[in-house]
Amino acid sequence: MTTPDQSPCCAEFAAVSRRGLLSGAVALAGATTLVGSAAVTTSAAAAGPATSVLVVLSLRGAADGLSLVVPHADPAYYAARPGIAVPADRLLARDGMFGLHPELAPLLPLWTEGRLAAVHATGLPAPNRSHFAAMEEVEDADPGSSVRSGWLNRLIGATPGRSPLDGLSLGGGVAPTSLFGPEPTMSAGAVDDVSLPGEGDDDRGRRRASLRTLWEHDRSPLARAMRSTYAAVDGFGPAKAAADNSASYPATDLGRALAEVARAIRGDVGIEVVTVDHGDWDMHSGMGSADGGWLVDNTRELAGAIAAFFGDLGDQAAKVTLVTISEFGRRVVENASRGTDHGYGNVMFVAGAGVRGGRYYGSWPGLGTGPDADLLVTTDYRSVLAEIVATRFGASTAAVFPRFAPEAVGVMSSL
Repeated sequence: MTTPDQSPCCAEFAAVSRRGLLSGAVALAGATTLVGSAAVTTSAAAAGPATSVLVVLSLRGAADGLSLVVPHADPAYYAARPGIAVPADRLLARDGMFGLHPELAPLLPLWTEGRLAAVHATGLPAPNRSHFAAMEEVEDADPGSSVRSGWLNRLIGATPGRSPLDGLSLGGGVAPTSLFGPEPTMSAGAVDDVSLPGEGDDDRGRRRASLRTLWEHDRSPLARAMRSTYAAVDGFGPAKAAADNSASYPATDLGRALAEVARAIRGDVGIEVVTVDHGDWDMHSGMGSADGGWLVDNTRELAGAIAAFFGDLGDQAAKVTLVTISEFGRRVVENASRGTDHGYGNVMFVAGAGVRGGRYYGSWPGLGTGPDADLLVTTDYRSVLAEIVATRFGASTAAVFPRFAPEAVGVMSSL
C-alpha cells in the first residue's frame, strides 16, 4: 500500500487550488482580457454565428478516472481499493467492464440518448506527474516545440474568421495555455464583465468615441489590436442580451461558470471554443467513499452542472460539443490516508453534438495491485481531441496537433 504523498509536489497546486483560482468560480469577475497579437481581418461584429462550438472543461488537480468510470470487472480494482472503491451494484450504465459513478446520475439522460460517451485509459504519451508541467503539456499539445501556442489557439487559426470572439475563457481572468498564441481570444469572469475599461453607465459612449479617434487611422500592430478589442466588445452585445438562466443550475462554482458559458453561446456571437475550469481534484487524502465525501461532492457538482448546461442551450445545442480533460489520473492503490496519489491514465467524457454516445471507448490495459500500480495510457488524449477537431470543425489535425498521427477512437460521427 502506498504512503501518503507528503512531498512538496502538490504545494504548487494547493497554493492556487482548493476553493481558489482553479475552482471554476467567478471570483475574478471584472477581469476582461484580449489575448494574442495577430491582425484581425474581420471585425467581431461581422464574424457571424459559429457552425460548431467546443467547450473544454478542465478537471484541475488530476481527477480519479477510476472512480468516475469504474472498471468493475477488473478484480484488481476492488483488491487495490478496500476503503474507497465504488460498489459494483451501485454503478450506472454498467456494461461488461465499466460503470458510471452513482453521482453521475444527472447525466444518464444524455447517456441513454446517445449524446454522452467515455473514453478510458487516455492521457499524455509519457507520464508527467507534476500538476503544472502536465497542464502545460496537455494544453500546448505539441511536445518538443519551442513555439508558445496552445492547441485551441491553433484550432482557431485553422478555421475561418479571426475574431477575438472565436475563443473565450469564462469563469476566471486568466486564459489557459490552450488559448495562448497568435490568434486573438478573450477572457472574462462573466458575460456582463465584457466591457471597455472605464466605460460605465454615465459614459454615454465617450470612451468608445475617444478610442476610435485615437486608433482608427493608425496602422500599427498595437492599433489593430485595440480596434479588435472594441470590435469584440461591440460584437458581444447579443450575449449580454441573452437571458441569465443561472437559477436553473446547481448553486456551485461550476454551475455558475457553465451558466455563463451557455448564455454566451445562446448569444450566437461567433464563439467557437470556450474553456472552463473545475477543481480541485487533487485527493491525496480524505477522498471519501461512495456514500459521501470530497469525490462525491465534486462528482455531484460536475454532473449537475453539465446536465443543466445542455438543458440550457436551446436551439444552439445541436452545434455544441463538450469534452472533459484532466492533466493526469491517479494511482490504482489507495494510500494510507484514504486517498490516491498522482498517476497516469485517466478518463475523458465527450458530450453533445456529433458524439456516438451511450458507450465506453478505449482499449483497457488491465490493472495491477503493486505499490506503484498505475493505469497505463492506451489512447493518446490528442486522438480524442483530433477526432472532435476533424469532425466538428473540418480543420486539419496536422495544423492543430503538429507531428502527431492520431489513431481512430470512434467516439465522434462525421458532420
